[in-house]
Amino acid sequence: MTAVHTDFPVFGFLTADESSSESDRGPMGRADADDALLDAYSASVTGAVARVAPAVAHLRVVDKRRGLGGDRAGSGSGFLITPDGYLITNSHVAGSATSIEVTLSDGRSASAELVGDDPDSDLAVLKVSAPELAWCRFGDSRKVRVGQIAVAIGSPYGFQHTVTAGIVSGLGRSMRARTGRLLDNVLQTDAALNPGNSGGPLVDSRGEVIGVNTAVVVAAQGICFAIAAATAERVAVALIREGRVRRAWLGVGGETVPLARRIVRHFALVRESGVRVDLVEPGSPATTAGFARGDVIVAFDATPIGDVDDLQRALGADAIGRKAAFRVLRGDTLLTLAVVPAERRGRSK
Repeated sequence: MTAVHTDFPVFGFLTADESSSESDRGPMGRADADDALLDAYSASVTGAVARVAPAVAHLRVVDKRRGLGGDRAGSGSGFLITPDGYLITNSHVAGSATSIEVTLSDGRSASAELVGDDPDSDLAVLKVSAPELAWCRFGDSRKVRVGQIAVAIGSPYGFQHTVTAGIVSGLGRSMRARTGRLLDNVLQTDAALNPGNSGGPLVDSRGEVIGVNTAVVVAAQGICFAIAAATAERVAVALIREGRVRRAWLGVGGETVPLARRIVRHFALVRESGVRVDLVEPGSPATTAGFARGDVIVAFDATPIGDVDDLQRALGADAIGRKAAFRVLRGDTLLTLAVVPAERRGRSK
């Protein structure tokens, strides 16, 4: 098989006969190709911004939580996801707000009300009271690839509708929400983010939202994170429909602990660690099922449980009200406890 090499298959930079060599084109030919490549990149970024920027808003938030002696104003970003005014932002931006004012891209100001807040995913949905609103679409974050263009739009330090661009640096990252719950499927980007970008969109070259900008590594350069669009869309739908995201509640507090090798081998366990129960809440599903302090949870139905994050993932909305079998080590005995998780009401598992 003969390999065919094309230096610029997408942009078609060859202006001379295709059989000519690069040396025949000379330095000016290479410069023209570089200019065309730069123009194509610029066109991708400006096109994405043109499609999304009208739907991006600056948020001025009055928040009781931020002030020691009274209310205190803060700011952030958000973007409209429906033509009737639903807007998504971060929970840490608007979740405890007493009042929210939104400044749109055309200069209009409008009030907004909190529809729903989910601190566990660091997402919140607002409803903006204004006519003729632009809005943007979620893309499929499952198709995102490392190295593709990523454009962030927001209001860092109050500079409204600031645009930064870079690439997607990593996929499937994990980070902690302020509640301590693990956020999975987080995108990493080197598009510069600063305070005030929180809640703004991260978009691809087509102008589709692939993530919600949420955090940076302060001591680093170019290590920024966005909640994947698939998560944001699912949470937004739940908040709009019900005002909350439903999660299952077991009623235990615990921590990840290693297991003795002899125990792992004897019971043919998949993981070499589990979740030790340090607290069982009175009146909880765990109490009803017979959980006791010191038990070590090692499985939820057929799913191995090796740490607290595994347990949190298992306790999703589909586990509410469904009878499940927990495998628990109590001393040197492996027990199976039947549990019907209720809807989560607090911050224990």
